[in-house]
Amino acid sequence: MSATQLFDYLVRLADNALVLGHRVSEWIGRAPLLEEELALGNLGLDLIGQARMLYAYAGEVEGNGRDEDHLAYFRDQGDWRNVLLVERPNGDFAATMLRHLFFAAYAAPLYAALTKSTDSRLADIAAKAVKEMTYHIRHAGEWVVRLGDGTPESHERAQAALDDLWTYTGELFERDAVEDALIAAGVAADPRALKQEWDATIAEILERATLQSPANGWMQSGGRRGIHSEELSHMLAVMQSLPRAMPGAVW
Repeated sequence: MSATQLFDYLVRLADNALVLGHRVSEWIGRAPLLEEELALGNLGLDLIGQARMLYAYAGEVEGNGRDEDHLAYFRDQGDWRNVLLVERPNGDFAATMLRHLFFAAYAAPLYAALTKSTDSRLADIAAKAVKEMTYHIRHAGEWVVRLGDGTPESHERAQAALDDLWTYTGELFERDAVEDALIAAGVAADPRALKQEWDATIAEILERATLQSPANGWMQSGGRRGIHSEELSHMLAVMQSLPRAMPGAVW
């Protein structure tokens, strides 16, 4: 295991959290209920908080003077390593909740496994994150059930969102040479070992929501290699505009 591999792994985790956190924040001022707007704000803050801790650690591991702000605001699209699922546009509320459920059902067991990491700093970050992501499953899952088992229109929209997002879930469980090295060192968690729990969590919620999971087949991939959709470039343009216009500015 090398420092470069650990840096890459930390950035992957951080990018997932920050991109999804930013997507959730896009609902502020637009959520269907005031109470839900407050809830979404808290979900977004959880994710952004996780990203900050991971970026800060990644910067220290890299040793090139890049802090959390530099890693968040001064990398171009091809340098981002998040999975494609989290960069998908919000769509309607059903799509947002299904996207969140799919990711949270992966992130909770991932962080649970990482609490046993031989890297104590990463284990400490994971111990906080696993509690947050467990709640995220509950919150998003309740909305998926409410929408799927609601009116004919809400059911139709939820099923359409499910069908659209399903092909982005396979990438969550991919494994490459970076993870191979870190898993061998006891630092990282094997994403393939998370699939059974993810399947069980999703199946239980979809059954209560009266939604049908699509057949498994070809899956989207590429985010961890820096291959992203146009939607990420649009999101980064908004998210990074102020720091790039005024580099070095502080509050």
